[in-house]
Amino acid sequence: MWIYLNDRFVQDHEAVTSVFDHGFLYGDGVFETMRSYGPRLFMRDHHLARLFRSADAIGLRVPIPLARWTDILHAAMKRNGVGTDQRDAYLRVTISRGVGDIGLDPALCSSPTVVVMTKPLVPLASHLYEQGVAVMVASTKRNLPSALPPQIKTTNFLNNILAKREAIAANAFDSLLLNWEGHLTEGTTSNLFFIRNGRLSTPSLDCGLLNGITRQVVMQLAKELHLPIEEGHFTADELQQADECFLTNTSMEIMPVVAVDNKQIGDGVPGPLTRRLHTRFLEARDRFSEPLISS
Repeated sequence: MWIYLNDRFVQDHEAVTSVFDHGFLYGDGVFETMRSYGPRLFMRDHHLARLFRSADAIGLRVPIPLARWTDILHAAMKRNGVGTDQRDAYLRVTISRGVGDIGLDPALCSSPTVVVMTKPLVPLASHLYEQGVAVMVASTKRNLPSALPPQIKTTNFLNNILAKREAIAANAFDSLLLNWEGHLTEGTTSNLFFIRNGRLSTPSLDCGLLNGITRQVVMQLAKELHLPIEEGHFTADELQQADECFLTNTSMEIMPVVAVDNKQIGDGVPGPLTRRLHTRFLEARDRFSEPLISS
């Protein structure tokens, strides 16, 4: 595998950084994950804009100008034989504070570390979309937004990891996190939607969650389908009374949820509006992908 490290491509066994990198020592960094449909990156500009916003929010200078990123991402796909008509690509961009002496002062690090990893995107098993998945409500609470703003996509993911460990222990597909007030926020790597009486509901951003890129796409598609949308503060009890439920993120798109805490949602199968939205998503994804780049 070829890795882009700082200013060049190297083989994965050469892609090393110092133990004094503050991303390793303190989780001081930001990241983005992207995918392609064939050679076209999905919502590329939105992902890059969020990367730069996250970096700016922690006072981290992205050392590569925005205008260069498209070429780097496509070069990474080409070198690794992904982002083709046969193999979609999964990409992760990580920018850490960089190497510096031990201590929390960002000024200890003179130059950020940049890493781009690219590999084939392995889709989830089709039966999960056909049958739906079961999730649980974690005992781990979502970080307070006043302590760690959720709009910063930081490499410090321990809050999510703790909730994921609960899901693994319970043999659930994922965990949903409640906030400090007991309101639903999001999954460990996904946004949450549910449907009641034909209305699409999703937790409001002020509950303390990341405004996912696919979340934004789904809300746009719902408006085009004239589905009423409600962003609000919801409890787990309200979710369990829903007719349908699903999770969204860039790699899995729209995943139906048919049970929460071992309680069936609706009829216990992916609902009609969930299926309709996913069909619409598949039909519209070219619209949300970058233009084809001629070689």
